[in-house]
Amino acid sequence: MAGLLICSLWAPAQQPRPVTATAAAQAKEKEKDKGKEQEQEKAPPLPPDAHIEQSIVLNGKPLSYTVTVGTLPVYDKDSRKSGEVVYTSYVVNGPDRPVTFALNGGPGASSVFLNFGAIGPKHVAFGVEGDSPSDPATLRDNPGTWLDFTDLVFIDPIGTGFSRSLVSPEETKKQFYSTDPDIHYLSRIIYDWLVKNGRMDSRKYFVGESYGGYRGPRITHYLQTQLGVAMSGVVLVSPYLNPTLGDNHDVSPMEWLLTLPPITAANLERQHKLTPEAMQKVIAYTRGEYATDLLKGRSDPEATARIVKRVTEMTGLNEEFVRRSGGRLEIGAYLREVFRERGKIGSVYDSNVTSWDPFPFAPEQQSNDPLLESVIAPTTTAMVDFVTRVVGWKTDARYNTLSYEVNSQWDRDSHALRVGAVPDLREAVAADPKLRVLIAHGWNDLSCPFMGSVLTVDEMPVMGDPTRVAVHEYPGGHMFYTRRDSQAALRSDVRAMFAKH
Repeated sequence: MAGLLICSLWAPAQQPRPVTATAAAQAKEKEKDKGKEQEQEKAPPLPPDAHIEQSIVLNGKPLSYTVTVGTLPVYDKDSRKSGEVVYTSYVVNGPDRPVTFALNGGPGASSVFLNFGAIGPKHVAFGVEGDSPSDPATLRDNPGTWLDFTDLVFIDPIGTGFSRSLVSPEETKKQFYSTDPDIHYLSRIIYDWLVKNGRMDSRKYFVGESYGGYRGPRITHYLQTQLGVAMSGVVLVSPYLNPTLGDNHDVSPMEWLLTLPPITAANLERQHKLTPEAMQKVIAYTRGEYATDLLKGRSDPEATARIVKRVTEMTGLNEEFVRRSGGRLEIGAYLREVFRERGKIGSVYDSNVTSWDPFPFAPEQQSNDPLLESVIAPTTTAMVDFVTRVVGWKTDARYNTLSYEVNSQWDRDSHALRVGAVPDLREAVAADPKLRVLIAHGWNDLSCPFMGSVLTVDEMPVMGDPTRVAVHEYPGGHMFYTRRDSQAALRSDVRAMFAKH
């Protein structure tokens, strides 16, 4: 199946099944790795840092800033240079400016989605129903940017954007494509940027989307306790925060508690009835009567009938489809069912963003996710043109917006990955009584459902001000910021959080 399961790591469609390698195959792989290592050694050096002055009009006023595309080295435990991380920063002249570091997820995603989609000073259209990959990738002033109240640094992890490893493929996996090393070197990149730019005394913030939302609490805690750098605030956008919530669905009702609210939100949106008040009723039913009836199972013969009736009303789905599922809505089946009569399929990131289903009669989804298929071209075209032509950071290297190779090689068996980021979130908040965390979700998102964060935060102890860790929800899906009103609401909420320091 394409796309994600409940709040799982992004994965491309049609992943090959693992096979047992023969000795010959292993030898061939070693030769391939050796060839890749030689290619990396021969790779031309990346350009020196490049700068350009730009301005936008924000709220009717001009805002001038400096764009820098630059590189920071990564060193291994023996102090040998093993990688180069490319970043894009936007800095406004002025005293006491905070700085915010931004990371996307995947793993394998560059930071272009937060940059040109959400909070950078320029914006390119993508991710909304009806957008086409072949539309002109025109950059325009972004009314949702955060640049008027914080400088911004967008970091592309190794293997994404123009960032690259300088070691063998085997060493690359160990040093960069594994959970703990990823946290450690990216934390050091933030530290190094602060030192390089003389910003250690600045107020510091972090924003991470999706798997970047997993990185956020862990990087914050690591910086706090290992590198001596304290964040003032963390914004987690559609975060991959608590990956084990949906496990054990044969007994636990948790998976269905996570999926029902986003599916209902999408139906309410199609009816133009999506409001915070309507969603509060959905949440109350989900964690109340729905959860109770799910747990009753066959001990109450009427429980399933009650569930089917209510879920059918809430989701607008065919009653027979809901009955056959027992009111337990599996994501892949729902995405194929909801627009089946139109010959279309919904996206796991926002089921109201659709495309034609190229394999409508296949038993399972055969194509990649509709939203993923549509966002690569406009974001890549816009970023490469901006970096190489506008800023003048000249390179003919490939820009990896969303790397299938990084994602396929990621160490998914890591204990730290299974544990999730919640322990680090709790410890970081406990360690710093002034740290504030805003967790932002789109109601329609089925890849990282908002209900998971609601339930997770509700189980955290109150450490001082109960609003220090808050969940905010907005119309839209995983990339809810592509909706103009939701982007404006996020900007307002984040600016209010910054004002508390």
